Amino acid sequence: MIQGPDGPVLAPGAEDADAALDGTLASTLTALGATGKQDEITKIATGGKLTAPVIVAVGLGAVDDGEPAGAEALRRGAGAAVRALASGKAGSIALALPAGDAAQAEAVALGALLGRYAFTRYRAGENGTSASLTLLTSAAQAADAHQGASRAEVLAAAMILARDLINTSPSHLYPETFAAQAEQVAHAAGLTVEVLDEEALASGGYGGITGVGQGSARPPRLVRLGYSHPEATKTVVYVGKGITFDSGGLSLKPSTAMEAMKSDMSGAAAVLGSLQALAALRPAVNVVGYLALAENMPGGNAQRPSDVITIFGGKTVEVLNTDAEGRLVMADALARSEQDSPDLLIDVATLTGAQLVALGTRIAGVMGNEDEARDGVVDAARRAGEQVWPMPLPAELRKGLDSAVADIANVSGDRFGGMLVAGLFLREFVPDGVRWVHVDIAGPAFHEGEPYGYTPKGGTGAAVRMLVQVAEDVAGGRL
Repeated sequence: MIQGPDGPVLAPGAEDADAALDGTLASTLTALGATGKQDEITKIATGGKLTAPVIVAVGLGAVDDGEPAGAEALRRGAGAAVRALASGKAGSIALALPAGDAAQAEAVALGALLGRYAFTRYRAGENGTSASLTLLTSAAQAADAHQGASRAEVLAAAMILARDLINTSPSHLYPETFAAQAEQVAHAAGLTVEVLDEEALASGGYGGITGVGQGSARPPRLVRLGYSHPEATKTVVYVGKGITFDSGGLSLKPSTAMEAMKSDMSGAAAVLGSLQALAALRPAVNVVGYLALAENMPGGNAQRPSDVITIFGGKTVEVLNTDAEGRLVMADALARSEQDSPDLLIDVATLTGAQLVALGTRIAGVMGNEDEARDGVVDAARRAGEQVWPMPLPAELRKGLDSAVADIANVSGDRFGGMLVAGLFLREFVPDGVRWVHVDIAGPAFHEGEPYGYTPKGGTGAAVRMLVQVAEDVAGGRL
């Protein structure tokens, strides 16, 4: 239902249900106090007039006169409706939301599939089964609906992979097991895969990853995934931060600040999920994904504030704060990406608490060394349904990263603009002449509040859709 000026208005797709109720659906919803506002749920018993015992009317929010509901409204509406039913004993759910073309069908199907998501690995007696979903369309819309729903299934599987990884306990997901799962995904999807263990990282000069991981009993890994297409003329490289648990190292976090730090590998999860999806969608572009995996712990061999490490390629970093570790593992992978000759380089990371201060918990910050590339990624993300905002990299903030003993320090003495300073640090390790974009997903990657729309509590799968859309845009010459 749509939020109208005088109460709820039935959206396209509700005609059959309304007819079965003798044209009283809208008036019944009004009598029950429904307004049609976004994600609003109203349940109506059908009294045997439909095969389904219950109708769940979901609000899509207000729309412009004559305009269809937008894709995000449909995703959120489908997700909210399915969550409302999946929490009960529904064995099957039929979706009668607008699905007049492939884009609408994709939005409804994706929202429903993600809304049905539940992470039950650690709950006794729950086997993870869920209600079946059926998208109701007319015969004339069936072909478009099938096309949209098929794409939605690919994207949902990729986001659910990322969500499951993020939600997994760090006692079960650590660099070695994460790398093993990446290998499984790669083999199933037909991707190439290379895993560097702690010995290969040390001998190869990956000082950032080895430095961060040396305090843990669980050694680090660097995973390189590859997707190729025979008609591709361009290569995109994705780098994902994969800190499987972040205690802060010797610069120890407060205990409450560690509670969600199993999610500090969300960038790597997004990269893995996006490569799985691209292998199924097959755009004409080559894509390389790096997962920079380490556990940041305060062990007896942990790196110390004032240590100097050498990043892959030779630049040195003075580590002034061991809790600014993500940028160190990312630096190695960014520098290594030169070997892939990328036309576009994108890194994704839960990098800074400053991102949440600046943009809140739902909007990612996007920075880059070229405004056109940054804005192209922002556009791709928004079309894919991700909330992002372009941010600058002010030159005057770079001075705060000057070190008295090394090429650069890993933190600035100035506490202001922390998200931007982190971006400036990463820029130092981008290969010369390469278009680069940095996406800070510290807020959107892990949702600690109540579920809404198709977003659950816990891991969200943020950035997966963005990375898929970027690759498709590069393949299509748009980016």
